[in-house]
Amino acid sequence: MEEAQMKISHLFTCPISLDLFTDPVTLCTGHTYDRPSIEKWLAAGNLTCPITMQKLHDPSLVPNHTLRHLIEQWRQMCHRLDPDYFSTLDPLATLKHSLESHKVSFEEKRRTLEGIQVIAEESPSTGSLLLQLGFLPLLLRLIFEKVELEAFNEYEKFAKEALLWVLRLSSLGELGSLNMLRGGSTFESFLLLFERGCSEIKTSLCHLVEAVSSSSETKALCTMIGNNPRFLHGILLLLHQNADSSEAGVRAISALRSSESNRENLVQAGIINGLVIYILNSDGRERSLAGTSMTIIEQLLELETGKEAVINSANHVKALVKMVFRVSDHEGSESAVNSLMIICQESLQAREKAIAAGVLTQLLLLLQSQCSGRTKTKARMLLKLLRSKWDEDQKFM
Repeated sequence: MEEAQMKISHLFTCPISLDLFTDPVTLCTGHTYDRPSIEKWLAAGNLTCPITMQKLHDPSLVPNHTLRHLIEQWRQMCHRLDPDYFSTLDPLATLKHSLESHKVSFEEKRRTLEGIQVIAEESPSTGSLLLQLGFLPLLLRLIFEKVELEAFNEYEKFAKEALLWVLRLSSLGELGSLNMLRGGSTFESFLLLFERGCSEIKTSLCHLVEAVSSSSETKALCTMIGNNPRFLHGILLLLHQNADSSEAGVRAISALRSSESNRENLVQAGIINGLVIYILNSDGRERSLAGTSMTIIEQLLELETGKEAVINSANHVKALVKMVFRVSDHEGSESAVNSLMIICQESLQAREKAIAAGVLTQLLLLLQSQCSGRTKTKARMLLKLLRSKWDEDQKFM
């Protein structure tokens, strides 16, 4: 019933105000609007249907009694499902109008979001109501239509809170609205906010990238973000900041590499180097993300440019060896062994660096650990490869 409630409620909102119908009337084009909204439209001198822009040969407004009856039935059903539904709906509608107003400052809009939070703590249905009332596209417009550089401090404080709500609402499945970021001006605002915003904003934008990558609806947007050098440069800088920011950066990179077309861009942007430094410096709670970083590197090594980036670097092979034996992260160990197999198979230079970095000891420790049988099998294969290649290389020296 709750799922049916969510779907039907979208049919009961006016296309102009996006609010629930109070007095639905139908035009000669067959489209229905709330009477106050369409009367305001016509009074402004518009002689067309707002949806189709078709010229009205008859401006009469015909009451839609059937829809009014259905809405009343739906309202009764909602009240049975959640007695607080309508006591929550009216305050939220008022708060929405405050957010929409051009006369309200960003500081006042931020306080409006605090008011929504108070309501959310009292009513579990708030998230669904916010979606029905069109809060997600509204918040996206307020954040990304234009970065207010002249009043950036106020704007930044509002954007930080608004992004948290965008993430909450996006998690409910309304990801299609995020495609507004594909517009030239809105995407520029996205980049500016990522470059100039505080660490909390950067973290939220990284989480937003994760959401974008999770849906086929926003696949083109994911590719667009992964193709942008400015964003990738910002991600690299994020890897070397505080734990929360670097964690968000790693997860955003992992999300972007889900698109095959993004992987070459990640390598060209120096993401492998950034992840290697992150691995070498990681400890404590970051260990699991070091494993995620290692998995990303393993996938990027499928590209020739990825192999070259690792083999030709002074520290990259050392980082792979460091990850071979990580008691707390056997998944990272398997990715490290696989990565060493890839580069050592083709490069004498890589084999020499791996041996100098102590890979033989690491592999022997791994074989004595509680890692999976699959990982141990691959460790034995790497030992065999290094031994055979070592013997082969010695013959030609």
